[in-house]
Amino acid sequence: MGIHSETAAGLFKQGYNCSQAVFAAFCDETGIDAAEALKISSSFGGGMGRMREVCGAVSGMFMVAGALYGYSGPDAPDEKKEHYKLIQDMAERFREENGSIVCRELLGLKNETGVSPIPSPRTKEYYKKRPCVEIVRCAARIMDGVIAEKTKSSK
Repeated sequence: MGIHSETAAGLFKQGYNCSQAVFAAFCDETGIDAAEALKISSSFGGGMGRMREVCGAVSGMFMVAGALYGYSGPDAPDEKKEHYKLIQDMAERFREENGSIVCRELLGLKNETGVSPIPSPRTKEYYKKRPCVEIVRCAARIMDGVIAEKTKSSK
């Protein structure tokens, strides 16, 4: 367990956003082409387009869960209920470890006003002051745990 957390951290350190790092780290599990995964998840970085809303790592984790365990029919109330239960459980696990699933709160930017679409340069100082690498690791670790649990329960 935890095999994807270092892959996700490595992708983030290469310059991919938090959502891309988590979602693309699981291409081996989802079967989604890496280039396509990076495009699909590109909008969710920085708390959805750098608006500092739901953490991109959390969104990436949810996208993996959807790709692996989601439902596709519009009339699937039981599947929808079970999937939403899974998503809420994953959110709670993340919240227990990090205190929130909201980007601005995770970054300590509670009083920030206005949002800029300009990403912060990835410098040594950026990585020192931001908890994002660990947050990406955490989201991937939680997803790995869910996959392990689902695999065990299906045997």
